[in-house]
Amino acid sequence: MGGVPQIRHVAAESDSYGYDIAAGPSAGRAHLEVKSTTNPTRLVIHLTRHEYEVMASDAAWYMVAVLVGRDGNAVNVATVSRAWLHSAVPADQDEAGRWESVRLEVPAYAISPGLTTGMWELVVGGPVPSRPIWTFQPAVPLSA
Repeated sequence: MGGVPQIRHVAAESDSYGYDIAAGPSAGRAHLEVKSTTNPTRLVIHLTRHEYEVMASDAAWYMVAVLVGRDGNAVNVATVSRAWLHSAVPADQDEAGRWESVRLEVPAYAISPGLTTGMWELVVGGPVPSRPIWTFQPAVPLSA
């Protein structure tokens, strides 16, 4: 990794970014949209249209899922497939209506343990869970 990236919580500044955290050394960057849950059996997320549109136009955008334990600490970290997110959002059916947010239940094949961007392995493989988390399976090859 060559050093710890600089971290900035941009969601505290504005919702306009379309992600929560900007991370990056001078050599690169990552824009992290963080979704958290306390449910280890399934990963359900809510994605706004703005978050999706930023993902579609920003190659540095990654969705990070964090399993939070009863003590409030992170128990597991994973990355959600961009290709799966793109395939799962609804299509607008008419110009008179458009989706603004969507609830998605992420399948196990669209979740990869840890947080690896194209530049760094920020959390390699994630913390090792004592029980199965979100029924991790070997990832089905999906393009980022």
